[in-house]
Amino acid sequence: MTASKSQGPESRRERLLQAAAEVFFEQGYAAASVDAIIARAGGSKRNIYSEFGNKEGLFTAIVRQNSDEALATLPIDVQGDLSLQQSLTAFGRHLMAVYMSPAVIGVYQIVVTEAKRFPELVRTFYEQGPGRTTRRLAEVLEAARSRDLVRIDDCELAAGHFVGMIRDNLHLQVVLGLRAAPTKAEAEAAVASAVDVFLHGICAERTSR
Repeated sequence: MTASKSQGPESRRERLLQAAAEVFFEQGYAAASVDAIIARAGGSKRNIYSEFGNKEGLFTAIVRQNSDEALATLPIDVQGDLSLQQSLTAFGRHLMAVYMSPAVIGVYQIVVTEAKRFPELVRTFYEQGPGRTTRRLAEVLEAARSRDLVRIDDCELAAGHFVGMIRDNLHLQVVLGLRAAPTKAEAEAAVASAVDVFLHGICAERTSR
């Protein structure tokens, strides 16, 4: 695919990221080459080096892009019209959709496969992806705690629990190829259950702390 002269920098960047993602997912990070990415996206090595620095920079940009998408609609204003339950539900549904997207599944598979050979790549993935998402959710819980809506000693720890509940075994099953991504109804049911357990627990007799 050859670049059109009318396409600007943003279009070129998106084309390179898309091509790189496809090549990484098909060949694996270690086997993927800059030449293979150029063959698919068009352009030159100069484009890639000036825009991203190197292959690792390309992968980092892909992770960052998916992380930005995951955080784009995170409701953090619990003082507005949304209750905490509604905010967590909206966040959970969005996060579920991101986790189950082919792009993020592919990134996750690459990171797990290349973990020992490229530890810095894995660190980047965690910091820009799951770690960043958890910290952002912790802000939601901090805001709720400041309004006495919840009693939480460690908001970041609690945020990690919630993110883990959303990911759950569904994500692992999809990553391993044991099942397809959940349907909308399945995803919504899983999120509703996670929100309920997170806010109320599972004891038959629910008491305030």
